[in-house]
Amino acid sequence: MTTAWTAEQIAALAPDAASLTAARKLRGKWSGSGAHGDALWGLCAGSGSRPYQTVIDTSGPAYKCSCPSRKFPCKHALSLLLSWAEGNVPATGAPADFAAEWLAGRAAREAKKAAPAARPTGAAPARDGGASADQRRARVAAGLADLDIWLTDQVRTGLAQTDRSALAFETVAARMVDAQAPGVAATLRHLPRAATGADWPQVLLREYARLHLLSAAHARSDELEPSLRASVRAHIGYQVPAESVHTEPAVRDRWLVLGQHVTSDEALYTRRIWLRGRETGRWALLIDHHHGSPSFPPDTPLPGFQVDAELHFYPSAAPLRALWGARHAAPEPFTTIPRLPIARNSSAATDPGAAIDAESGRGGVRDEAESASAAGSVHAMVPRSRTAATDGSTRAVPGDRPGNIAAALLEYAAAIGADPFLRSWPVLLAEVVPVRDESGWYVVESDGAAVPIAPGDGEPWKLLGLSGGHPVTVVGEWSAGGLIPVAALHTGIVTDVAVAERSSAGVSAGRGDSAMTELVSAALVGTARRQAGGGALPAPVAALSARLTGEPAALLLETIALQDCFARGAVTAGAVKQPDPAQDDDRLLLPRGAGAHLAELLGENSPFLDEWFAAAATHDFRAPDELCSLLLDRAKSLSVHRESLLALAGARGRWLAAQHPGWRSLVRAPVDDESVWSHGRPAERRLWLAQLRARDRHAALAALAGSWGTESGPGKAELLLVLADGLGLGDEAMLETALDDRRAEVRRTAADLLGRLPDSTFAGRMAERAGAWLSFGPRLRQPVLTTTGPGVLDEAARRDGVGDSYGYTAYRAEGAPDLAAEWLHRVVAGTPLRHWERVLGSPEQAVRVAMSQGMRGPMFAGWSDATLAQRDSAWAKALFGAFAAQEAGESDSEKLRELFALQPLDDQIRHLRRLDSSWLAEIESLLRAVPHPWPAPMAEHVLRLLLERAQLSADRPGAPSLVPGSYRTLFRASSAHFPVTGADMVSGIARRCGDPYWEQAFDQLAHDLIQRKTMLEELQ
Repeated sequence: MTTAWTAEQIAALAPDAASLTAARKLRGKWSGSGAHGDALWGLCAGSGSRPYQTVIDTSGPAYKCSCPSRKFPCKHALSLLLSWAEGNVPATGAPADFAAEWLAGRAAREAKKAAPAARPTGAAPARDGGASADQRRARVAAGLADLDIWLTDQVRTGLAQTDRSALAFETVAARMVDAQAPGVAATLRHLPRAATGADWPQVLLREYARLHLLSAAHARSDELEPSLRASVRAHIGYQVPAESVHTEPAVRDRWLVLGQHVTSDEALYTRRIWLRGRETGRWALLIDHHHGSPSFPPDTPLPGFQVDAELHFYPSAAPLRALWGARHAAPEPFTTIPRLPIARNSSAATDPGAAIDAESGRGGVRDEAESASAAGSVHAMVPRSRTAATDGSTRAVPGDRPGNIAAALLEYAAAIGADPFLRSWPVLLAEVVPVRDESGWYVVESDGAAVPIAPGDGEPWKLLGLSGGHPVTVVGEWSAGGLIPVAALHTGIVTDVAVAERSSAGVSAGRGDSAMTELVSAALVGTARRQAGGGALPAPVAALSARLTGEPAALLLETIALQDCFARGAVTAGAVKQPDPAQDDDRLLLPRGAGAHLAELLGENSPFLDEWFAAAATHDFRAPDELCSLLLDRAKSLSVHRESLLALAGARGRWLAAQHPGWRSLVRAPVDDESVWSHGRPAERRLWLAQLRARDRHAALAALAGSWGTESGPGKAELLLVLADGLGLGDEAMLETALDDRRAEVRRTAADLLGRLPDSTFAGRMAERAGAWLSFGPRLRQPVLTTTGPGVLDEAARRDGVGDSYGYTAYRAEGAPDLAAEWLHRVVAGTPLRHWERVLGSPEQAVRVAMSQGMRGPMFAGWSDATLAQRDSAWAKALFGAFAAQEAGESDSEKLRELFALQPLDDQIRHLRRLDSSWLAEIESLLRAVPHPWPAPMAEHVLRLLLERAQLSADRPGAPSLVPGSYRTLFRASSAHFPVTGADMVSGIARRCGDPYWEQAFDQLAHDLIQRKTMLEELQ
């Protein structure tokens, strides 16, 4: 029986984190499970009467489940695998009947693929065969002939004069679709996007030359060797049936899955998977397409796994694309990539004249050219039949270490020499360092040898963060524009580092080629006006070009094709200096599962982020290196979690941010750097002072007092706010000094902080003003509050911030601003609450004091501010009751929540549980003030009220106010704040609600609670 997989292997197979979370929820719901050989099966109880039947073939792996999910593997398959990993699936003598039936059918289908039905000798393939093949070839030939006329017309009249609009290219592409040449059509459709830079003439000419060469090669395909003929047909867009590919010789190896990338072109999704043989070093590329969604067959392990299997390669001069054949073992993870000698995937010629200067790495142009006919100069680029190596065997490369830059470039040159139409070729670069400098991006070896990274729609910041200036192994494709990173192996883990979606057509701007300058100039003007010279061309290209004959526009395109092929194959490494690497970070590494979950939460700006960061803060984790770029990107826009994100990124994040123009402002100096206080940026200084305050309150106060006279005005208020943490009478002197500042916002901040200190001299001054400004009338039954406040403020009151309203007041009298009411508000807010208890009695008595309507607003607002500043729960309860008794809309809901939050938790629960489901809107508002997580009695009450709404909805179907969407925000709040142990209770209520839409809403709530529980467990 197959050895059980690990939980990490199973997690890697999950299509998303939600599926894995849901799978864990299904533990304990299995019956009739079993294992036999490579097969697993079981029955999982669902919401229906019949359990779901799940079968897994671990040798694939392949999955079959009777559930309606479109995810592969579904949550049931993942759950069965997890049960197997935990030893809860017993071994049996034979599969269950439903499992045996599917396994037998699968075996039959695999056998049919491996041994397709033999065709009679001489019979044509199912596609493109017989008379239909001749018809298609004639249609393609006619279309390519029209294309060639269009291409030469562009060059004859001059590129500067031609129509290069998207519509013009689309018109020609549509003709190619009619001619059944979809590969050519795709190239034409991507040209408007690729040819947008300053070097657009070179881009267009390279592509025009390639298309001209394809047209000529197709016209003379009977003269080409079979492998090159197959390549030409593939580039044009001829389809090769899978059954035909499976007749090709199988190549068995332990295939390492090194990279995977999905691109989309309108509604067509394409998945490309790069494999490399562990023993042979041979490359393979698997390509799948799916229309409408990225749903691909689950027949390939994820990157980081290897599988002992056979591959069948598509016929080609440089065989690369392949299909799976027979498999001989289940996938297993790998942590190293052997540095083998280069395997010649291509059928490149083996004689010394096969490529120009091949041994020095300057290969790619065949040294066999003949005078071309009027049909074109295809012989200048396409060789006659030669003895070729097509078995994929390994050959050593003289003078180069496998896995280094020189060897990779030589391998690429050999592939170009075999198939000049190739756009890219896989490369493996071991122990290279990604570098960004003023001239662009590179990967650099230890000796300084470097090659550029291709410019694209994004920059490889993830790769740079993963490396941190240290060597990594990079898997990618070498193209005309440089290296396109796909994945990197670091600490034994394969990480996706692709930066953006790339066109499946692969058209790119390429790199500048000075040898083409004269050719480009002639093409811009037009060969009808100017003949191109070849004086700047390399000698081998010039020699071949001189032997070409034909019409000038065609000759120009053929010369450009020669030069482009030569330039692509003759690339050599440059030299780039490596910067200093990032410093080490000795903190505990965030668990990998938790890191993946964090990336998902950040991607959707999840409401669970607050809880995640609170739980992670107790461990002082550092993030995995591959997450650093994401953390910095989110820190730039997510200010509420910025400091948590930067702390998680740590030293690697600081190193990376210093190199990114948009992230440099996020760089935080080390906390032990004394120079931060004197020379740091404002954000760094605030953070430094806050951290010093947490360690040594007196030292932080002394630092602020010592620099106060030299601080800039805008930053003073922000620095004062640092004192709010741990505020005490020891800070009074500093705050009194701040009251003398000329800026109103500084005085106001200092006054607000002093208002939190009821024993301060500031509070005493405010109490004196309150006694002088307010009178209470005759106290026969109850006091009557009246004001005798001044009409003009004195300087002492202004110093204490009484008049600092920033030119705005919320109070109005007879249509004009009521400054006296604003002054009264400020005085009451700064007065100790015990002052009112001395003159008015208890808080409950004070809030019932009779007063004019004009006084009520500033008095209650001042009392509320004082209550929140002095954290007095008795006053909070009294004021909350007074506000709650007012008519709806008369009280500030935010202030009401803050007062509610100051009350004891038992009082909060008691108040909320007195409210029925007609008060759900008010309950939802007040719940924002309840501590996280909500107490179980409160959560149960909310569930009970929502169940009441659900049952009413079942009785009154279609009532707009009873649909679950009306309570969407309450469900979201419940997802974020319910106790995570309440998932089973929520699931039980979902079965009782009697309405399918409400049932779905409760199920989603239960799912979210399970996700939060998993999230917290991952951080343990």
